[in-house]
Amino acid sequence: MSLEPVTVAAILGMAVATYLTRIGGYWLVGRFTLGPRAQAALDAVPGAVLIAVIAPTALATGWPETAAAAVAALAALRLPLLAAVALSVVTVALLRLV
Repeated sequence: MSLEPVTVAAILGMAVATYLTRIGGYWLVGRFTLGPRAQAALDAVPGAVLIAVIAPTALATGWPETAAAAVAALAALRLPLLAAVALSVVTVALLRLV
C-alpha cells in the first residue's frame, strides 16, 4: 500500500479546515455577549442535532425501529439514559423476531 502525497495533503487540509471551523465557532461566540434567547437557542442545538441524526433511521427503516424509538423516548422520561438505550435495543430485537 502506498500513500500518495496528494492524498496526505488532502487529509491534512481537511483536518485543518475542520479544526478551524470548530475553533472559529468558539472564537466568534467568545467575542459577543449573548442574550438569553441566543443562549437558549445555542443550548438547544445538541438535542436538535441528535434528533436530526436519529429521526431518519427511526422513521424510514421499518416499524420495529419506529416502535423502539418510541419506547426509548418514553423510557428516557423516567429511566437513566443507559437503561433507555438498553430497553430500546431489546425492543427492536424482539420486534424484528415477530
